[in-house]
Amino acid sequence: MLDNLRVVLVRTKFPENIGMAARACANMGCSDLVLVDPLNLDMDKALPLATAHAKHILESVRVTHGLAEALADVHVVFGTTARTGGWRKSLVPPVEAGKMAAAELAKGKRVALVFGSEDKGLENEEIQMCGQLVTIPTAREMSSLNLAQAVLVLLYECFRQSRPADHTAHDQLAERHATHAEQEALMANIQETLSAIDFLKPQNPDYWLLPVRRFFTKLDLRRSEFDMLMGICRQVRWIAGKAGKNTPDKNRQGES
Repeated sequence: MLDNLRVVLVRTKFPENIGMAARACANMGCSDLVLVDPLNLDMDKALPLATAHAKHILESVRVTHGLAEALADVHVVFGTTARTGGWRKSLVPPVEAGKMAAAELAKGKRVALVFGSEDKGLENEEIQMCGQLVTIPTAREMSSLNLAQAVLVLLYECFRQSRPADHTAHDQLAERHATHAEQEALMANIQETLSAIDFLKPQNPDYWLLPVRRFFTKLDLRRSEFDMLMGICRQVRWIAGKAGKNTPDKNRQGES
């Protein structure tokens, strides 16, 4: 049921949590588990916690260097956080996240649920890669959840709100959606363009671009729309260059 759903664990410290997360994946029908720079990948410790039912998930687990590699072919990314404020705004609860994820899965999109390390969570740079942030409400007296528990809660909501009839076959889609890698390329292009026309503040431009990033990740962006926006950015920089702005494109032409 959750064939297009991926669970991504970032810098996991304890192999036992990897095993329990794999078991949670098996419980909810998700077989795509990716580990980003795990700090201790000891399968001898992970396998007993996964049990025989999730052994196949651990055997096919993929390890990547950096979160961008793990998300390159994904269309929609949900990140998890226990902290609020700063980079962590517009948080949604698991019920809403499950509803949103199920809707995207029904369109044939690949969706990723991203979980940070047990002690520090996701870094700000990784938070930027997530189109939507999810937080799990808990009792104030005990606010921290075990990593595998958090994985199970999010997977359950995705499982509960997904129905076989909701899934649309890829061959029925008129056009494919922009991948996460393409969305990241677009955001880099937009940032370069907005900087060229002095729209972005030079101090911490990534932070000031965050509302723009959030806006675009909420869109159902198609590949043709991606191409159009990339072209618009190039045209804006070209016009800015003619007006005497010191654009990256103009600099590259001067160097050639």
